[in-house]
Amino acid sequence: MFTGIIEEIGEVISIQKLADGFRMTISGNTVMDDLKIDDSICIDGACQTIVTLGDSNFTVEAVGETIEKTTLGNFRSGRKVNLERSVTLQTRLGGHLVQGHVNGTGRITQWHPRGENYYLEIELSSDLLKYCVREGSIAIDGISLTIAKLLPNGAGISIIPHTVKHTTLHDRKTGDRVNIETDIISRYVERLMQNPQAGAITIDKLKQWGY
Repeated sequence: MFTGIIEEIGEVISIQKLADGFRMTISGNTVMDDLKIDDSICIDGACQTIVTLGDSNFTVEAVGETIEKTTLGNFRSGRKVNLERSVTLQTRLGGHLVQGHVNGTGRITQWHPRGENYYLEIELSSDLLKYCVREGSIAIDGISLTIAKLLPNGAGISIIPHTVKHTTLHDRKTGDRVNIETDIISRYVERLMQNPQAGAITIDKLKQWGY
């Protein structure tokens, strides 16, 4: 589990092909402090398991669904990536609950300064957009962001300069694809509503409970 508050920007330093995926080594600094083999780490929003450790780098292996559902399959040496270690019971939850289970990808359709801040617009497929709500949370390349407005085919997000400076957003441009994780709460609610045995749960009751 993660918070979507990026700890640092790392860099892909090597990629080695495997029979069913690839092995990727990433350099880091802050995240290296207490990493261990078998720890989870969030790379551009995708939770991966550390398989080897160096003095200033770590290696993960991406296979199967990770390659199909995320942008990791397009990574090349030199790419900058957002990094976040998994939370502990002492971690402040400054963003929102991020699983690191990427639901799919979106495409940047607008990305530009707006006054002192920035404006980002993401095109989303209908199966991702249905879980988005205005002022709700969304993780884009692992960054916890708040949806400012909903569009017929996507979402618009206002972003402060600090977030742009300390994440890979400053490298992104219109047309780029990004990893998307929608808020898990909305998916749990949908599942409960679809469950025949949860007949006591209604829209009215959800409203009463504050959903």
